[in-house]
Amino acid sequence: MASSKIQELKKQRQLSNKRKKNQVIYGVVCIFIVVLIYLFLLKNNFIYSFIWKIGLLIGFTLQKSRFCFTASFRDPIMVGSTSILKAIIIAFIISTIGFAFIQYISTGGNFNIRIEDIPGQIDPVGVHTILGAILFGVGMVIAGGCASGTLMRIGEGFILQMVVLCGFIIGTLLGGNHFEFWDKLLIRNSPTIYIPHYIGFPLSVFLQIVVLIALYYVADWYDKKNNIMMTM
Repeated sequence: MASSKIQELKKQRQLSNKRKKNQVIYGVVCIFIVVLIYLFLLKNNFIYSFIWKIGLLIGFTLQKSRFCFTASFRDPIMVGSTSILKAIIIAFIISTIGFAFIQYISTGGNFNIRIEDIPGQIDPVGVHTILGAILFGVGMVIAGGCASGTLMRIGEGFILQMVVLCGFIIGTLLGGNHFEFWDKLLIRNSPTIYIPHYIGFPLSVFLQIVVLIALYYVADWYDKKNNIMMTM
């Protein structure tokens, strides 16, 4: 898309935004409802009230950062921007270190690691992983967002994402109902791969971080070379 075309679209959107009605009253009503729900939960269940606050903070962060896995793969192709992709890579680096520390402590620093002793769930990898990745990848492109992006845009008032959410719910129910069939057919017969089990925590964490840092620099180079937004 040419820069002139993008400028034209931006002007059209700015004119459209000016014609929108003042939505302050809706914001005030939403804040009032949010506070009422929090006070109700605080009175009846402190844990739920805490979860409610965490959910609000996550939603606020998602909305302000425009964080979305779909955008991280779409933007490099559409506009050459890798800003969200780089943010995800940084998140992977941080989570790699954090989860490695938790898992290492849980095993008592023992290098003879058994997968059964690792906290969390380590699932088998096989054909079902490839099929699931393809289905989800195609679905999130058509829907225009991943799970986090869909929920964030629902909060912004995007009606289409309500349809997407209904699809998420239907798909989840169907998946849960038919999980036993797929588990017997593919999942339980697939191998469970846990790299620290073979080469230990230090080396596996080091290699993963090196790969992620390399991907970050590749993404940064791609952004500087292809980002059409930088020329606007």
